[in-house]
Amino acid sequence: MKIYTELRRENARPLVLAIGFFDGMHLGHQAIARAAKRMRRPGWRVGVLSFSNHPATFLRPGNEPPMLTTNDERIDLFGQAGFEECFFVPFDAALASLAPEAFLDRLLELRVRGVAVGSTFRFGHKRAGNVETMRAHFAADDVACAAVDAVSAGGERISSTRVRGLIAQGALEDADALLGHAYEVRGVIERGFGRGHDLGFPTANLNVPDKLLPKDGVYAAVARHDGRDYAALVSIGTNPQFSGATRTIEVWMRDFHRTVYGHQLAVRDLRFVREQMVFGSVDELMDQMQSDLRAVAYPSYG
Repeated sequence: MKIYTELRRENARPLVLAIGFFDGMHLGHQAIARAAKRMRRPGWRVGVLSFSNHPATFLRPGNEPPMLTTNDERIDLFGQAGFEECFFVPFDAALASLAPEAFLDRLLELRVRGVAVGSTFRFGHKRAGNVETMRAHFAADDVACAAVDAVSAGGERISSTRVRGLIAQGALEDADALLGHAYEVRGVIERGFGRGHDLGFPTANLNVPDKLLPKDGVYAAVARHDGRDYAALVSIGTNPQFSGATRTIEVWMRDFHRTVYGHQLAVRDLRFVREQMVFGSVDELMDQMQSDLRAVAYPSYG
């Protein structure tokens, strides 16, 4: 996938664009991606226009929502959705000040022949433009516009806000269903206090980029390292047993016996097992950890 960091394009082939922030690339976002791909004709390209920062970071700084995906994760999901080109541009004063018609003219300069957006999409200075603005402006250039209605599940619209709420509650199975893919936490393995090793449960301490994490607790999960999956237990929280003050992510992987500081690790399919607790003794903690292992008592991954 070709990535551009400004609204300029080298390729002269006609282009269909899906436009949106697409945090999480959930089922509603995927419907917009499919609408864009349906508009593509032989010889055309299909792409996505999104932003490297949430618009709220510019419009309402300090009030932006926690992200479901890092920028790298979002770009990966765009590639998986089948986009061939990605315009990943900053949402800044130059973009926010464009009149709706000026923004649409910038798209025409990209050789856009079709645009897919959500039906409530707003754009341009003070969000003055909408789907009807877009259709009227593009009519003279015969640019097609697809306005995609929201996708619902359980009688409620699927949105990034709804998914964030489920993840914050630890309801990852429900969140994964709305996303259409597993919510993933990626990070670099770093040194911890070594308590897990001393207790016979060596863990990988994960340094995760800024994004939404599930509520504190212990989760069964699948951890992926160097192209291989491992059954895992994940502890998220401040480690109250040892009076911790910093929120950490510790990953115990079954059948994994290597020291891999500095390596990347991804955790997915998180399923809540229990709350974090303070036990009367380390022995009680050990007994509980042995009990937690039953949550990952399924066949090994290859």
